[in-house]
Parts: sequence; structure tokens; C-alpha cells
Amino acid sequence: MGEQLYTIPVNDAFDADCECPLCLMAKELEQNAIEFTMGPSYMEDDNREVTDKLGFCPKHIKMMYADKNKLGVALMLNTHMNKTIREMKALAEKDSPQAAGVLARKTGGLFSKGGEKSPVVKYIDELESNCFVCQRIEPVFDRYVHTIFHMWKKDSEFKEKLEKCKGFCTYHYGVLYEKGSQNLNQAQYEEFIKVLNQVYFDNMERVNGDVSWFIDKHDYRNKEADWKNSKDSIQRAIIKTEHTILDE
Repeated sequence: MGEQLYTIPVNDAFDADCECPLCLMAKELEQNAIEFTMGPSYMEDDNREVTDKLGFCPKHIKMMYADKNKLGVALMLNTHMNKTIREMKALAEKDSPQAAGVLARKTGGLFSKGGEKSPVVKYIDELESNCFVCQRIEPVFDRYVHTIFHMWKKDSEFKEKLEKCKGFCTYHYGVLYEKGSQNLNQAQYEEFIKVLNQVYFDNMERVNGDVSWFIDKHDYRNKEADWKNSKDSIQRAIIKTEHTILDE
């Protein structure tokens, strides 16, 4: 079938022994994006221009800092901070209390109608809502999600894989629940939701049962009992509830 560029990673994720195939795909994309960011690309002017503008979210700057390329992190932070200082200074001067007072005398009020945010706060909000790594991941991940529905419609083997997988985290269950209505017709969507609910709830209950036994195993009365499948239940529960795969 077509779209092999996207069907291969989707198939690989659903073939893996994982509590959420979408988490696995997202983690791979994230690792690739970090490697790209910390590789030779950080020296290229066009990439540095984008990283200077967008910056990084807290999660991804921590991952970058954990990389061996501390010089790369320093260079990106340095030029990003230079840009931030320069632009924030210009906005702060325009948005100073003195400037606001002049504007208030001209417009008859200190605050704009509708409580509009100041340029300084808008600039900071924009910085906080952007991340170079996130923006590399999101469009590809969205394409993976689209491919899941494409394969659900066209590939009977994939449909069987989804029905037999270990389920999804709550976040990605919600993604599939929402996106299904945009990618499937009514009859296809009803069938998909029936399978999705079955797979999600059965596997949430399975993992939660393992967590419960992990707790019970710490009762002295169960000291000699078998651990069953509970030894790694905390890690698997974190995937289900927090859509995060812990590094081993």
C-alpha cells in the first residue's frame, strides 16, 4: 500500500511489545529531533535563526543539557538570549509606565479596552508556548496519526494488530478518539471507537491490576507469593497515565 514512509514506523510501533504504540512513536521522534538539534545542524545559520526565535520547552532543554554537546547548548542559549534581551528591551521601553501614562492621557484610560495584554507579556507568552524540538516533532506525529486511520481503512492486517495491541495511554486514547471522527466516515468511526474502547479499557484494567498486586505483594502476608506481572507495573502505569516512557 502507499504512504510507506509513514506506514513503516506505525507498523513497527504496533509490532512492538509496548503499552502505547503512539508513545513509542513520539519518543522515537523526540530522540531524533534532539539528535538533529545537538548535531552539526546547530552551527547552520538558518537553524540557529529558528532556535533563536523559538527557544525550547523545559522538557527538551533538559534533554539537550543531558547530551554530551554542552558547547552546542551554550551557543544556542547564547544567541537565543542575545535576541531575547534585545527585543525585550525594545518592548519594555515602549511599554514603560511613563509611555503607558502618555498613552492613557491620549486615550482617556490607563488600560486598553478588553484588558489586552502588554507587548512584553505577549512576547513572553509566545516564548513560553514555542519550542524548536516540539515543532519538529508535531507535524510528523500528526502524519503518523493520520496514517493509523488510513491503514485502519485499507489494511486488514493492521486492523488486527490494533485490536490485539496492549492499548494506549489516556492521552493518546483521547487523540485517537478525537481524530477518528475527522478521518473516518460514520460507519468506520463507530467500528473504530468500539474497538478503541475495548482495547483501552481492557489494558488499563490489566495494568492497574498489576499495580494493585505490586501493592499487595508488600503486605507481609504475601511475602512468599509470586510477583506475577507486577515487578515493572509502575513503569507501565506511568506510560498509561502520563504518556511517558521512562528511560531504562
